[in-house]
Amino acid sequence: MNRRKAGIGAAGAVAAAALIAGVITVPSALADGTSDRPEPGGSEARGVKAAAARAAEAGIDWKDCPEDWGFEKPIECGFVTVPVDYAKPGGRTIKIAVDRARSTGGKDDRQGSLIYNPGGPGGSGMAFPARITGKNPLWTKTARAYDFVGFDPRGVGHSAPISCMDPQEFVKAPKQDPVPDDEADKAAQRKLAREYAEGCEERSGALLPHMTTPNTARDLDVIRAALGDKKLNFLGVSYGTYIGAVYSTLFPTHVRRMIVDSVVNPSRDQIWYQNNLDQDVAFQMRWEDWTKWVAKHDEAYGIGDTPAKVDKQWEKLRATAKKRPIGGVVGPAELLGFFTGAPYYDQMWAEVAAVWSAYLKGDEKALIDAAAPDMSDTAGNKDSENGNAVYTAVECTDAKWPTSWRKWDRDNTRLHEQYPFLTWSNAWMNLPCATWPVKQQRALEVGADEGLPPVLIMQATRDAATPYAGAVELHKRLGGSRLITERDAGSHGITNVKNPCLNKRVDAYLLDGEAGAKDATCGPHATPVPEKPTARSAADAETKAAQLPAVP
Repeated sequence: MNRRKAGIGAAGAVAAAALIAGVITVPSALADGTSDRPEPGGSEARGVKAAAARAAEAGIDWKDCPEDWGFEKPIECGFVTVPVDYAKPGGRTIKIAVDRARSTGGKDDRQGSLIYNPGGPGGSGMAFPARITGKNPLWTKTARAYDFVGFDPRGVGHSAPISCMDPQEFVKAPKQDPVPDDEADKAAQRKLAREYAEGCEERSGALLPHMTTPNTARDLDVIRAALGDKKLNFLGVSYGTYIGAVYSTLFPTHVRRMIVDSVVNPSRDQIWYQNNLDQDVAFQMRWEDWTKWVAKHDEAYGIGDTPAKVDKQWEKLRATAKKRPIGGVVGPAELLGFFTGAPYYDQMWAEVAAVWSAYLKGDEKALIDAAAPDMSDTAGNKDSENGNAVYTAVECTDAKWPTSWRKWDRDNTRLHEQYPFLTWSNAWMNLPCATWPVKQQRALEVGADEGLPPVLIMQATRDAATPYAGAVELHKRLGGSRLITERDAGSHGITNVKNPCLNKRVDAYLLDGEAGAKDATCGPHATPVPEKPTARSAADAETKAAQLPAVP
């Protein structure tokens, strides 16, 4: 899942997506143990088959990308037409934006297209082809064999984008502290969440009932057909793993190669309410990993020489920002939006610590630049609001959510006592689902055995955003899959991290179809080292990840 600055009340610092199964025992009334895997002859199955046939005939009219999309030659852009409702393939349609960079090898090297989704829900995969044009060293071998293809999922970016509120209002700061002081604070957050859900219906109601993961998986199959590929090669990270899991369930015989990296727990009773509760536990764990690292490097940062002292400084910083927002715009919510980068990505550890250290030494500018919104960046703010709208729409429509505030309040109050870093922020970000204005679906029963080739599952043991239990669960559900574990590591998205043990397995699988005879465990990539603060944000962590050396 991708973090973003939230615009409804407190900053929900992440688009929460996954869980630690069994750690928190919050009873679920959503699962009944029955199976509703789609029947091959269902109306939506017939609809996607018809849409894919049309797309295969039409192909994609590749052209230079529009200048304002930000993708330079030789990257090409185009659109694929898909039905809004696959049960009515002859009805309304929307266009899905796609882009590609051609493979660098010869004709004999070529193996088709590799399609990518980075997560979200609400993330765009359109930056993926730049791994070829930018000569990302981790992907040079794969680039010889595959065109790298990105796309904006339905509702995202250039693909019939949805919206739930004015983007400038969405990013405006400071927002209310996500940790409530009293019942009045909770009531204010509940009001904001209800209004946000209403705004989604007012601004994007026609598409909301169709903003589901199964529909995105169907769109993916239509894109595959439009590319001229008989079978799908797919790399999904974070929420993209759930897209892959759903695709494998709906279209097991259409898969050629599939890597899922940092895995959402696909169990029906985890999608999505329980996911977010369990994720709060995992973020606390990874936050504590980071505070230990900061304390270890106290000579560089001067924040505290024990984890307890670092935590005390964090509480002091939150209290200061709550009483008087830093620079007038950075309160506790904005702080959390920035500091969440550390438990999300190892590659942000040094950056966040350096910014914090500079603040403690009297330099507020680095912290304000990192945590406050840029109100002049209207395009970026529009993207942020759109991403949050899609996150909310997909998670709220994908599955049923509790409607009782008493349940939300009880569960999150109890969690906050032991896992305070993210709990209330996460709750407020997802609370619109309690009053969601369109019909909520029943989560798909994920799983496939017959006809599915081996899927490669990649997971770090201490990942906060998508905890390790999710990978184990998906491994059980996808027959013949292989689980590659990065032990004692917790960065989110490990296929783009420099670790030869991981990198060689990715290459062997994509190039030669070698998933391995059994599961495997790799050592961790190298822990970051202290550095000076820059204007870099968490969005740049992916590039930095590829530059980190690995622990053998």
